[in-house]
Amino acid sequence: MIQRLTCFTGSTPGNDPKWLEVAHDVGVVLAERGIGVVYGGGGGGLMGALADGALSRGGEVIGVIPTFMIDREWGREDLTELHVVESMHERKALMAELTSAFLALPGGMGTLEEIFEVWTWRQIGLLDKPVGFLDADGFWTPLLDALRGLGEQGFVSSASLAEIVVASDLDTALAGLEARESSARMLRPTAPDTHG
Repeated sequence: MIQRLTCFTGSTPGNDPKWLEVAHDVGVVLAERGIGVVYGGGGGGLMGALADGALSRGGEVIGVIPTFMIDREWGREDLTELHVVESMHERKALMAELTSAFLALPGGMGTLEEIFEVWTWRQIGLLDKPVGFLDADGFWTPLLDALRGLGEQGFVSSASLAEIVVASDLDTALAGLEARESSARMLRPTAPDTHG
């Protein structure tokens, strides 16, 4: 069972109001399922809509934001927890520590950078938490097609592509992430029994 989900998404609303609805609805559903939201702590765009959705149903919402963004008044203080860190590197490391899995919602450069970094960490063994894309209305399809093209050229392994959860709806995304999280948990070494 996923206890907390880190959602990477846009800090701006985009050009189509449906993306705000997608982010808000994700927050609502996660809260209703008792899954905490971990996100970048922003108050605007899809990030704000995600937080609003979860908070509207009494969900846990944990924001992680660097100091320079607070200085620019990009954060919000009505969250369950707000962690203020010194750098983007600390931000991503703490988000990874606090979560069970990662999901990319619609977004731009920051969203891409974040989801690719945790996917890379997974590939090189720095974490074993599942990673996915919410491909709502085909938002990520062009990117995913490009990644398959990289695979055909030998730059992304078929195993790497196969392990990523891709789903057009949140229910399917959560099921895929939970299945991979359960598999990873079964493979993790247990602490030795020192009580003999």
